[in-house]
Amino acid sequence: MIRAGRRRTAGRGKPIAGRGKRIAAFASLPVLPLAWFVALQEHPPWMPAAYLAYLLIVIVVPGTMFWRRLTGGVGWFSADIVLGTAFGLAVEALVYPIGMLFKMPFAALLMPALALGVWRALPRLKLPERPTPWWAIAGAMVAVGVAAAWFVRVGSRLIPLNGSQALRPDSDAPHSLALAGEVTHHFPPRVPYADGDWLTSHWTAYDHIASAHWITSVPLDVLTHRMVPFAWILLTVLGAAAVGMMLTGRAVAAPIAAGLVVAAGDLVAWPWAVSDRVFADGPFSLGQLTNPPQAFSTVLLLPLIAVTTLLLRRQSARTRGELFRLFVAAGVLIAALALTKATALPVYATGLAVAWIYLTVRAGRLNLRALVLGVSVATAYALTFFFVLRGAASSVRFDPGATFDSLADRMGGGSAVPVIAAVVVVGWVMPVVGALLIKPRLAHDPMLVFLVGGFVAALLGASLLADRGDTQLFFIRTGFMFGVLLATWGLGSLERRQYWIAAVALVIGVAAIYWGRYRSDKSCTSASCFGQGLVVALVIAAIGIGVFGLVLRGSRRTWAVIAVGALVGTTVSPTVASVRKFAGPPLTSYESIAPGGIEAARFIRRNSGSDDRIATNVHCHQARASHCQIGSYWIAGYAERHVLVEGWAYQARVDDTYPAGVQGPYADQERLQLNDEVFSNPTRQVIETLRTKYDVQWLLLDDRVSAPPKNLDKLTELRFQLGSVRVYQIYPPPPETPFPTRTPSPTGSPGPTPTSPTSPTNSQSPGQTQPTQPFPTGSLPTASVPTASLPTGSAPTQQPTSPGPTSP
Repeated sequence: MIRAGRRRTAGRGKPIAGRGKRIAAFASLPVLPLAWFVALQEHPPWMPAAYLAYLLIVIVVPGTMFWRRLTGGVGWFSADIVLGTAFGLAVEALVYPIGMLFKMPFAALLMPALALGVWRALPRLKLPERPTPWWAIAGAMVAVGVAAAWFVRVGSRLIPLNGSQALRPDSDAPHSLALAGEVTHHFPPRVPYADGDWLTSHWTAYDHIASAHWITSVPLDVLTHRMVPFAWILLTVLGAAAVGMMLTGRAVAAPIAAGLVVAAGDLVAWPWAVSDRVFADGPFSLGQLTNPPQAFSTVLLLPLIAVTTLLLRRQSARTRGELFRLFVAAGVLIAALALTKATALPVYATGLAVAWIYLTVRAGRLNLRALVLGVSVATAYALTFFFVLRGAASSVRFDPGATFDSLADRMGGGSAVPVIAAVVVVGWVMPVVGALLIKPRLAHDPMLVFLVGGFVAALLGASLLADRGDTQLFFIRTGFMFGVLLATWGLGSLERRQYWIAAVALVIGVAAIYWGRYRSDKSCTSASCFGQGLVVALVIAAIGIGVFGLVLRGSRRTWAVIAVGALVGTTVSPTVASVRKFAGPPLTSYESIAPGGIEAARFIRRNSGSDDRIATNVHCHQARASHCQIGSYWIAGYAERHVLVEGWAYQARVDDTYPAGVQGPYADQERLQLNDEVFSNPTRQVIETLRTKYDVQWLLLDDRVSAPPKNLDKLTELRFQLGSVRVYQIYPPPPETPFPTRTPSPTGSPGPTPTSPTSPTNSQSPGQTQPTQPFPTGSLPTASVPTASLPTGSAPTQQPTSPGPTSP
């Protein structure tokens, strides 16, 4: 009786303890919205609130419903929410262009109804699930907090949006903004900053930005450079945690994976390698913020790895219907990934091919599941090549070692290439050593082969290929996630008593790399000793491993845990380095955007239609530079309109249009000459040719490039002037007799006053007026309207309106 009573008491106690753990887990969840609003505190509260509401209603809930019905779940509801959110982004990326074809930019609002239909149409599956322990959720939320702190300290400062610093960005940020504006207003997209040819590059990452802009009215620059990158960083952290749990089957993998994404990196962020910020390969690198396709491809890759795991592992028998749904989920992700980034699918496809060969050889027959996935990848790539890239040949070339040659040139010549290559490759490979701790034998899990094969493919792609813009480095940025998952899988396979050993070993590795990178650099007296820091770090790590191992006197497994933990710990410093080195934005020493240019471009956006076209005298990234870098895109970005000829360094995905290279002459010299002539020697004939042949309605002149011609304001209308920028509007020429002769009134009272059809106030609907706003002190814009083109007494003055957010 006593024993039975004790059992009942214990039985009653377990639910209480379980409820306490669930309460502790839920108590840590507010870290996510708190981190969101803290990281975006520089913006009005309605902006992060509107985007967060859009994300929850349109993406998270429908995406989770899609994911659970199609895949059956991964075993943890918390993981399904994260992976379902990423899947919802993939669905949105495919729905938005379909909606744009039918002039429905709000098509994403149909996703909740579509998800409800799929949820009710497909049969419900019994989902075997395990509760996520409170400490796993809390550990992942710590990583989220670190990511938010990094974004406040570094990420949100890398691309200034306001003030004088906003006028000095590099070319990548305005380029991304120009593409976001193009996808927002036109489909199929064209090159917005040079002649309007078809856009032969991957643009799907901008679908989410455009859709969120239409539905929330948050400005495009805020979405492109702040909210969306930060949301994708958080999804990368949490997505790695979800996939780590799935691969290991243990909840402890969640905080490990999230922590590695936040803190881990590679060994190559040395002072001599980090100057161009191209070798920081984690989600906290500059490339993730200025290259939305790379960040979005990482988000999509994680649920695709999860679906691949469900298909290749064969842990339970599945019906044909269940397999078909899994292949549908994989197909959606593959299609979205193929349209997002050229370097993502090759890494995945190589890992898949290696896993298919392995499974086929082991079973003695073709593995149909991997084969179907491979055919899906090939089909998606072919369709993307012919219908999106329009058959443009890639500029990537086979050039082994070219990645390391540029570093060697900065360090004193070609003799340094072997040492630099060794340092860089060792740093790339280091996170993969975590795979040495994986307990299951190789024959029991094809996902280990898949991850190793994908990582090796990323390393080879970055080492053997080359491109003018170093785009081959995006292979290793994709492979970074493969390394994180391998390290997570290994560390997640430890026994509970071994985790404190691994923690101490990680600290040893962190201390070693910190000392080697930041202390030994002071003893370097010449550029030839750039490898000294690596040697110092590895020696310190080896000494620490040996001393700690001898103190413990452990087994071979214990020695392996110490060695792997220390080596993985050596990859942590790039995040620390980014906080120290990149606390300030990477600004140019000159104003690449003209003073007053952002306001002028926004003025055009507010007062024009989406199909209006702009001509400008701005082509170079730096005005009046001795060497013209053809990389100006800010007019197309902030105006969200096509520019006849602005910059053309990224005119096409490849250089096939420009034989001389991305810095070569413009392909259509006649068009460029006509464009420039209107700013040097304007005539009525030149202006009419621009208006009728090229559909140009606006002229934007930067007087830093060339002084305004004296007769330009007589042939057009000056609508805006601020700083060094003037905006003119082109109107059709007036008729020969603009107003008919009126018969005097018999009573002698004057008739109605004629109004000019070119007056901007007369083009508005009844009751509509142009909003005005006071100008900054000392920079009052002026506007002049040529009196020759307007009747007496009807010459309105036009002032710029507020650059605040407007509905699209």
